[in-house]
Amino acid sequence: MFAKRYRFLIAALLFIAGIINYMDRAALGVAAPFVKQDLNLSPSELGVIFSTFFFGYALFAFVGGQLADRYGPRSVYSWAAAAWSILCMLTGAVTGFAQMFLVRALFGFAEGPMNSTTNRTITTWFPREETARTIGFTFSGQTVGSAIAAPVVGLLAIQYGWRVAFVAIGAVGLVWVVAWRILMTDRPRDNPRVSVEEIALVERSRAVSHLAASDHERSLRGYLLLPSTLSLGLGMFAVNYTLYIFLSWLPSYLTDALHMPVQQMAFVAAIPWACGFVGYVGGGIVADLLYKRMDDKLAARKITTIVPLAIAGVALITVNAAPNAAVAVSLIAVAVLTLTSSVQSCWATIHELVPEARVGGVSGFIHLLSNISGIIGPTATGFAVQYLGGYASAFVIAALIAAAGVVAMAIFVRRPRSPQAARDTGGVVGRHRGVELEQS
Repeated sequence: MFAKRYRFLIAALLFIAGIINYMDRAALGVAAPFVKQDLNLSPSELGVIFSTFFFGYALFAFVGGQLADRYGPRSVYSWAAAAWSILCMLTGAVTGFAQMFLVRALFGFAEGPMNSTTNRTITTWFPREETARTIGFTFSGQTVGSAIAAPVVGLLAIQYGWRVAFVAIGAVGLVWVVAWRILMTDRPRDNPRVSVEEIALVERSRAVSHLAASDHERSLRGYLLLPSTLSLGLGMFAVNYTLYIFLSWLPSYLTDALHMPVQQMAFVAAIPWACGFVGYVGGGIVADLLYKRMDDKLAARKITTIVPLAIAGVALITVNAAPNAAVAVSLIAVAVLTLTSSVQSCWATIHELVPEARVGGVSGFIHLLSNISGIIGPTATGFAVQYLGGYASAFVIAALIAAAGVVAMAIFVRRPRSPQAARDTGGVVGRHRGVELEQS
């Protein structure tokens, strides 16, 4: 099956990694009703623990991307997945707030490199024309993991206790690491299982760049300070802000605000994440179709990033007016579907703005900026639930942040001027000024 399409096996491994990663990450949100009671945590303390994860996660999203550029995604992914799996298992041993705080902080460091390293892997393993749908497929594993986490962790917690649930799902990640080490190489040409035809297909496509040749002179720091990079960071911040609220607080919202029993919540919480899978995969297919049809490749990526984010903002506003639980869950599902569609196009946009050698570092930096939302969002939601009257204000804030992301990306995401063009422009301006001085 994979004789001439070995890259699809790599995509499958990345997809499974996303499932495992988000099962491990979402487990605490699903088990929160049990953990809160067992460890005697208040809503605000639980919110702080949710956010603690993102301090290390945001930092190592950037560091992990740089490491993937330097040492290759095979090694970086191996160490990261092994570390987060072990820390997930250790979560089942905590006995209080301080221990949970520490384990979740370290857990965030371990999971940080995942998305930027995945994007770096796609850069070297897939043709440019397959970028969005490959990102969509591989990242869709995250929503599958979130969906699976609800019934698996919920039922394990009910049957055997929440501690056993963390140990069980953490052990799965160690099995994945073994498969990754056996099957993965940093580049297709380094893997004896990859055909000559497939190597040529990938390298021929990646040799075509919409960037000026002189633009490869720009340093990593130069790319990080571009308005387009910062605006993509804000756009992804807007997407992740709401996704992380749902990842941390959706089970509690269903049980506390919509008054669902835990058994019902365990299955209903999977519905939005199943829709998120559709958003990732379907959004990637649509994005690549538009990419092939439009001459302006960057505009094609921007459209499929901005429009879904705007729709998600509208859905968030209307959740507060939902007349019943079914409508509320449906609107949340629409929001998750469009947010995941937006985020995969946001990742694909990086490929249009950055040369291959900088994709890991720039992806990691944008991921760092976006994951500041994970520090702010869950904690802000916890305080809103406890002190500001519930979840309604949290949804309004998320919608406003989505609007800010739409505006920033629409205006400021554009191709960078190459360093050579800037020098040429400066020289032309200087010559014009010299002529003006001579004339005067």
